[in-house]
Amino acid sequence: MEINPVLVEVERSGFVESRHRGAAVGLAAAGTVAVRVGDVAAPIFPRSANKPVQAVAMLRCGLDLDDELLALAAGSHSGEDFHVEGAEKILAGAGLVADDLRCPESWPIDPEAQQAVARSGGGPSRMRMNCSGKHAAMLATCVAAGWPTDSYLDPGHPLQAAVRDVVEELAGEPVTAVGVDGCGAPLFAVSTAGVARSFRALVLAGPRTPERRVADAMRTHPQWTSGTRREERHLMDAVPGLLVKCGAEGVDAFALPDGRAGAVKIDDGAMRARTPVTVALLRALGEEGRGGLAPDGPGLDELATVEVRGGEGVVGAVRPAPGVFAASGSGSPA
Repeated sequence: MEINPVLVEVERSGFVESRHRGAAVGLAAAGTVAVRVGDVAAPIFPRSANKPVQAVAMLRCGLDLDDELLALAAGSHSGEDFHVEGAEKILAGAGLVADDLRCPESWPIDPEAQQAVARSGGGPSRMRMNCSGKHAAMLATCVAAGWPTDSYLDPGHPLQAAVRDVVEELAGEPVTAVGVDGCGAPLFAVSTAGVARSFRALVLAGPRTPERRVADAMRTHPQWTSGTRREERHLMDAVPGLLVKCGAEGVDAFALPDGRAGAVKIDDGAMRARTPVTVALLRALGEEGRGGLAPDGPGLDELATVEVRGGEGVVGAVRPAPGVFAASGSGSPA
């Protein structure tokens, strides 16, 4: 078994105290492998990075959503009020209510939203769970297709069979394992390279195809795919035309309008390591985006590292390992 290299170092006071290993792949515009580090052919659970592909399957099965509600269906929202209102709108359009959801109850991801819920006397709920937009859209798809709603999370349900087919089609490889995601939905394993291929397929699809509708909705409404203060939203603001989606346990996937694409999997699941590696991979593929801090949010320079704090000050950073993508390309087919 290949031991993946160190992708990220955590430096505190000039001392490297932690290291995160993983695999990363970057595809050139032509679809060939331009950057490869670690075992990118090994199967992984993409977790929520597969949500855009799930949304494609839902559109193919009859879901009628566009714009911010489609972005919400393909995203992992932060539980802010507008996210909850959007999920309620999806449900209402299908004649359903929050009690029809089968995702677990959760506090909002966004700290400010969590505090607001607590101050109002509220608590965890299915609607605040980051996958409620996807679950609402899955239920709406079942209504549109005439399928049962009470069993929509069963791997054998027609909706989940359709999702698996689309995952395999866009990844260009068979699913090698099936699990249960944190939200209760079926989870399909493909390789890190397969995840990158699927994102490339989304941005290169023709206008108004299900694939392109998902990509365009997410890129136009990035605050609906994550939140007003999340890194994915900032990345899409910093790089025009970028599509990016994270997944639990250290997964990131992205694609650029010309077909350049990439995916990252951190072996130990550390979420703090994702964005620095993704920025480094974008730059290895020749994308600089907006570098410096601007009034509308951080640029790639700020997103390239994560602060390490000591007391009330910054004493280090989570950063890509030196030379992590140097001379790593292969030029081989993806």
